[in-house]
Amino acid sequence: MKPHYLTLASIALIFTIMGCNKQDTSGPAFIGPSDIRIENGKMTPEVLLSLGRLGDPQLSPDGKQILYGVSYTSIAENRSCRNLYLCEADGSNPRLLTRDGKSISNARWSLDGKTIYFLQGGQLWSAPLEGDRLGKRACLSDVPEGISEFLFSPDQSQLIFVSTVPGQVTTPKDSDPALDKAQAYVTEDLMYRHWDHWVTEIPHAYVATLQNGPVTRDRALDILGGPDVKFELPAEPFSGVEQLSWSPDGQMIAYSCKKLTGKEYAFSTNAEIFIYKPLTGETKAIATGGGYDTDPVWSPDGKHIAWVSMARDGYEADQTRLFVADVESAAQPADGQSAIPAVSAGRNLIPGFRYNVESPTWSEDGKYLYFSALTEGLKAIYRIGAEGGEPERLTAEDLWYDFGTPFAVLADGTLLTTWCSMDFPTELVAIKPGNGAAGADRLAAVTHENDPILSQLATHKTEKRFVKTVDGKDMLTWVLFPPQFDPAKKYPAIEIFLGGPQGTLSQGWSYRWNYRLMAAQGYVVVLPNRRGTTAFGPEWTEQISGDYIGLNMQDYLSAARMIRQEPYVGKLAACGASYGGYSVYYMAGIHENTYDCFIAHAGIFDEKYMYYETEEMWFPNWDNGGLEEYAYTPGKQGPAGDGVTFGGMRQGGSPWSTNPKAMRHYGNSPDFGVKNWHTPILCIHGGKDFRIPYDQGMAAFNAAQMMGVPSKLIVFPEENHWILQPQNALFWHRSYFDWLDRWCKE
Repeated sequence: MKPHYLTLASIALIFTIMGCNKQDTSGPAFIGPSDIRIENGKMTPEVLLSLGRLGDPQLSPDGKQILYGVSYTSIAENRSCRNLYLCEADGSNPRLLTRDGKSISNARWSLDGKTIYFLQGGQLWSAPLEGDRLGKRACLSDVPEGISEFLFSPDQSQLIFVSTVPGQVTTPKDSDPALDKAQAYVTEDLMYRHWDHWVTEIPHAYVATLQNGPVTRDRALDILGGPDVKFELPAEPFSGVEQLSWSPDGQMIAYSCKKLTGKEYAFSTNAEIFIYKPLTGETKAIATGGGYDTDPVWSPDGKHIAWVSMARDGYEADQTRLFVADVESAAQPADGQSAIPAVSAGRNLIPGFRYNVESPTWSEDGKYLYFSALTEGLKAIYRIGAEGGEPERLTAEDLWYDFGTPFAVLADGTLLTTWCSMDFPTELVAIKPGNGAAGADRLAAVTHENDPILSQLATHKTEKRFVKTVDGKDMLTWVLFPPQFDPAKKYPAIEIFLGGPQGTLSQGWSYRWNYRLMAAQGYVVVLPNRRGTTAFGPEWTEQISGDYIGLNMQDYLSAARMIRQEPYVGKLAACGASYGGYSVYYMAGIHENTYDCFIAHAGIFDEKYMYYETEEMWFPNWDNGGLEEYAYTPGKQGPAGDGVTFGGMRQGGSPWSTNPKAMRHYGNSPDFGVKNWHTPILCIHGGKDFRIPYDQGMAAFNAAQMMGVPSKLIVFPEENHWILQPQNALFWHRSYFDWLDRWCKE
């Protein structure tokens, strides 16, 4: 098929005349880099919110320039805005490419490097690159429901775009248009709400061309078959267009999808990898097993598909493995109607690898796969041959950074990727070629977006410690010290209770729980990688399932005893979100006098009620009942009174289950320990949090009040599991430190 990108400029003018959405040149003002001036080098919440958030780097076709986006925040306007930047491949000559007041996303180069495509206002736009600016813009789509992401085929004659179709939840106006002012949500199945929204619409992916008029829904192919199909593509709430991948010839699309709805969706994580051929509409599944399979990517020669695979259905924190399937070559008949070629079952390319694989990416010659993995508390970059073998670690073990998977490899072998740490947010970095894993001498920062602010901040020290657990294991624990730390003085300390429960306290940067910010307020910050964290092998990760009240709680207490032995530590607070909030509520009933203050954000207080009101049922079903009890078997209603079956689904983690792990779990819910509460506690929750609904925070606060415990409740009615709006985030940080200062500083 012949590329069509050279004709897009003329086509764009026709699109505009045909009524494609015009660019809104009025409206909000441009938000650019902050000129904040910092007194005494002290980091504050205002400083945190002033930093630029960089992402989505794209190397130009000639390998000479990098296009990327940066979002800046206006606290006064209570919004953020993302614009485009351009720099040379070595980071020199960085410049602002756009100055829009409305965010620009998903920016991509044309094949000849002369045009930039992007999304703005839910539509696809193009503009010629004219030096250090974009030229006249043209709208290339007219999709009333909006486009959230897009992905070009290799020759840019086709694209995949993501939009929405009606979901399973209906409203009164769906049955009677005259009831357009009535407000109600109606459902007859589970998964009627997800993360922070009622499922009145779901994402679908479409295939369209850039020929013969604007991109519209009625001129596009719905990969799933149409709006009556209620599967999600990509899956909500966090997946994106990275779940779809074009074959090199543009004839096929590999994608990840969980083809389930309602109760089946709520109890299963079984997403599979499918191959779709737009020309014929044919779809074929790759044999993957029963777990969560995501992130498919075609090899450059089209002979292989790689992806990330979990083995067990229902376990969202299962180890992610690097899988590859072989695609047979097929002769192309003259009519172009050939079937999808045969594809082998997937195989684990690194069967002995202990860590979780993330974001596999093929090298341009197809000889290697790059990926990143959290390894013993740090996110490293790896490379492995296409046929398997021992993966090669490309970043040295003594580099205290979290690296992303390379987004490009330059002609001289330089890897372009992202990095961050607890000291700075995401920036672009080049890793120079050489022998063995790259050390600091082979790293070269490409972007310095936040240097003007970070250079004004006082530095601090971070230590890597290993704390002995009650069963004699070594637990990696990071300790951050305040700037100008003096061991002869006394400092309050904060111990962080990790969420998840599966996750890792690595060298990542967070705008919600920022440890450098905490240290800057005069606190020693303690970050224990307790049982359940994911960077230390499956055994360490999986121990926590079915044992929320056990070893991981003792791990927290071991870290607390460690830091309390230091002569420079005074009072000690414990703070956590999500499962970390659960940990706070549970610890409040068992800690005796270990902690002086608690903060729980979006925490689980009543485990039994939580099971009945959360949305993704696979999570409590697995984690509350252990690994061996769970099995998903669609079918008819089970025998009455058996205590564990419903609608054909065996629920080992339910409150009515008789398996010992579930009974122990629900019999030790945090709310049972309220009679022992005596430590000041702050409870924070978002009103649109459907993962852990806000009444859990209200119940904990009410209990604390009735027990006479000093307590405070903050509910953000428009926020979800996270606090995202700038002014809400600022109030969150101020409230967080006000509470800590009240109870932990002399």
